[in-house]
Amino acid sequence: MKCPYCDNIDTKVVDSRQAEDGTSVRRRRACDVCREKFTTYEKLEIIPISVIKENGLRESFDRNKMLRGIIRSCYKTEISTAQMEELANNIEAALQNSMRKEVSSKEIGEHVMTGLKSLSDVAYVRFASVYRQFKDIDTFMAEITKILTERKS
Repeated sequence: MKCPYCDNIDTKVVDSRQAEDGTSVRRRRACDVCREKFTTYEKLEIIPISVIKENGLRESFDRNKMLRGIIRSCYKTEISTAQMEELANNIEAALQNSMRKEVSSKEIGEHVMTGLKSLSDVAYVRFASVYRQFKDIDTFMAEITKILTERKS
């Protein structure tokens, strides 16, 4: 980090701590040349993600919208709120870590289904029935049969 007093590029961190807001790190630094001290803040850079909908329109990624879908799917199951939050956090982190600026709604749905499948078959089927737009009982039964077959193997 460049010293704001003498422009020296060799400075050392003498103290680090979490800032009051909890979203950044406060660092006290000292310059090796002029011995002046100064403070810097380090904050996570969040890349805004656009979601490409099936109709081609784009909208901003909304974690709460995704979480609402997860909560609806988990209604009256054994899945705790903490588990639902963790799933949403993991999906959001995976999207952020991909460093992509655009992601399809289909990809997000697949992430949700994969996560729900590991938590509860019931929640998975509920989500899949809406996400994949099951049109009739045969489609619904085919998905249940698929789950039962996977469970046996």
